[in-house]
Amino acid sequence: MPKLAANLSWIYQEVPFLQRFGAAAAHGFKAVEILFPYEAPAADIAAELKKHGLTQALFNLPAGDATKGERGFAALPGREADFSAALDKALDYAKVLDCRTLHVMSGMIAPGADVKAMHRTFVSNLRMACDRTAKSGLTLVLEPINHRDIPGYFTNTTAQVEAIIREVGAPHLKLQLDLYHLQVTEGDLQKRTERLFPLTAHVQIAGNPDRNEPDIGEKLELQLSNDLLSGSALLSEVRRLTDAAGVVRVTKAALSALTQDKSHPVRGKVHDHFVSFRVRDHSA
Repeated sequence: MPKLAANLSWIYQEVPFLQRFGAAAAHGFKAVEILFPYEAPAADIAAELKKHGLTQALFNLPAGDATKGERGFAALPGREADFSAALDKALDYAKVLDCRTLHVMSGMIAPGADVKAMHRTFVSNLRMACDRTAKSGLTLVLEPINHRDIPGYFTNTTAQVEAIIREVGAPHLKLQLDLYHLQVTEGDLQKRTERLFPLTAHVQIAGNPDRNEPDIGEKLELQLSNDLLSGSALLSEVRRLTDAAGVVRVTKAALSALTQDKSHPVRGKVHDHFVSFRVRDHSA
């Protein structure tokens, strides 16, 4: 059975941050994801997780000042100390929150930047991070992000991330597979997903082209095809559990179709992954 997680940085925006844990639990979620939990003390977040019986599925390493366009340090030559400090902070939070998966953001390609040097820096920083976490039980994940939403982000395609993971060679460095980004950048979701699932530790879904609820728009992220996700039954359940304000109300039953046929090349693997809902806030 796939494990569903609500992304509290994207949904439940109508309530303050620490109240979103209760809102997610009330809608049947057993896990949550946060982009950057650092706006609240780790102990306060841990208390909310415990209070509502939630698992912290994933969060990002600190990524710098978003108002200045920063999106991580890991691939930025000269910012190695910043990356090391970000890793320190994330590990501190992961310990308190009992979170087992951390997303390492690569950073932005500056005008005139040497992308080969960025690649070398990224691999070096990842090897350092993987060495530090080798015996921790943590999984580090990398995410390809489309250039329509974040132009110039260093890790852009699954092929690039796959090659980096293999070059680093650490067994706990995995892919964070966001089907929204994958559809925007590459398409061919079924075949790509089948091939990439052995490298995947975390899955994210949202509707294309505007990152709406999963049943709005192209619908490919949930469907992929009838063979992959038993699309019609799954889509119907998600539509039923989505309210008019755009809040996805999902329980574990919503994705039960994923594991009905264990012989399917993807269904036989997907039950070990968190599937995270992250949609734009349309409540304003």
